[in-house]
Amino acid sequence: MSTYSVADAKASLPSLIDRAMAGEEVIITRHGRPVAEIRASRGEPARSSQASYEWLMARRKRRKSIGLTSIELLNQLYDEP
Repeated sequence: MSTYSVADAKASLPSLIDRAMAGEEVIITRHGRPVAEIRASRGEPARSSQASYEWLMARRKRRKSIGLTSIELLNQLYDEP
């Protein structure tokens, strides 16, 4: 169990979230008294970066193409009619 003051928790929230997701119990205190606990959600487990990448690529492939590159689209947007 790790204990952090509100000020310390505010300064290092992303790392505290990572610790909680790894299973560590993180307690936040105010004036020495526990006021909050950060723990991993019991919902959907976090995806690995590879799983996230695969999900993103599958979603991208299912998306309907507009047939233009981003450069062509911007050129059409900014060209005079």
